[in-house]
Amino acid sequence: MMKIIIITPAKQKSLSGNRATAQRWAFFLQQLGHQITISLQWDETPCDLMIALHAWRSADTISRFKAKYPQKPLIVAMTGTDLYRFIHSHPEPTLASVKAADQLVVLHDKAYLALPEEARHKVHVIYQSAIPLPLAMTQNNKRSQRSFDICVVGHLREEKDSLRAAYAVRELPESSRIRVRHYGKAHNEEWAEKAREEMRINSRYHWFGEVKHWQIRQAYVRCHLMVLPSIMEGGANVISEATVAGLPVIASDIIGSVGLLGDDFSGYYPVQDTDALRELLLKAETDPDFIGLLRQQGDQRAKLFVPEMEGQQWRELLTFMGLQ
Repeated sequence: MMKIIIITPAKQKSLSGNRATAQRWAFFLQQLGHQITISLQWDETPCDLMIALHAWRSADTISRFKAKYPQKPLIVAMTGTDLYRFIHSHPEPTLASVKAADQLVVLHDKAYLALPEEARHKVHVIYQSAIPLPLAMTQNNKRSQRSFDICVVGHLREEKDSLRAAYAVRELPESSRIRVRHYGKAHNEEWAEKAREEMRINSRYHWFGEVKHWQIRQAYVRCHLMVLPSIMEGGANVISEATVAGLPVIASDIIGSVGLLGDDFSGYYPVQDTDALRELLLKAETDPDFIGLLRQQGDQRAKLFVPEMEGQQWRELLTFMGLQ
């Protein structure tokens, strides 16, 4: 049994992706027989292995740990902002974390392209998993017949291009039944005001704010489609959740989503292209063959995102490092 510390910048009661990822990884590592502690930063407590989420935000902890215990193993998990923002805007601490790591965990199979070539041999892909919906939920089809409901799941902030789906449904034909149901916490009051104003002028858009995860799972059953409009993602867990739930997906064509859904996926639109997204939404609403294709392609990818796969990938990584 090893003592493993997982470092995450997300606080204990946070509903952010980083906290959820840390908690899920803790579960898999406990299943492998290890003792796990989750912390915001390292308090010098001895451990056998450190797993640090976020190369930039955890850079101080990573540096201190490796300086004190240069021979102890360190795994650094690269987030989307690490790979697609901070490696450029804050290269010194981000790349120092990359160099210090014995192994790098990424969440989709194209993430290595964002890393320096000399670091790519450290990369291991661990897909984020999702628990399938209970059979009772999937058998009791609650999708509306009066409206075509689209869910957007994610906190309101710049990286998520959070209101793109709302913009796309502003000028739909009157005959369209499309509604956008948006779940997620506003990053700040400015984003909250944007969402409230959008609801005021756009009757097809409703922002629910931050809700419990069980309510998100209900949305996967009730909605007809999910849209992920992000500008950058390191491997969004909502794609895992939607595909495992059998919910078709439309996504911006960022590399973080292509690395999860595959090069030949039919539901991409160019990033921040409102008109292209509007066309896809109308096609999904009116063309059963198209939405059927999206569902089929999602089902084919869903096997990558089941908990058994994520647990096995952690076992394989620790075995590769001689720790399991």
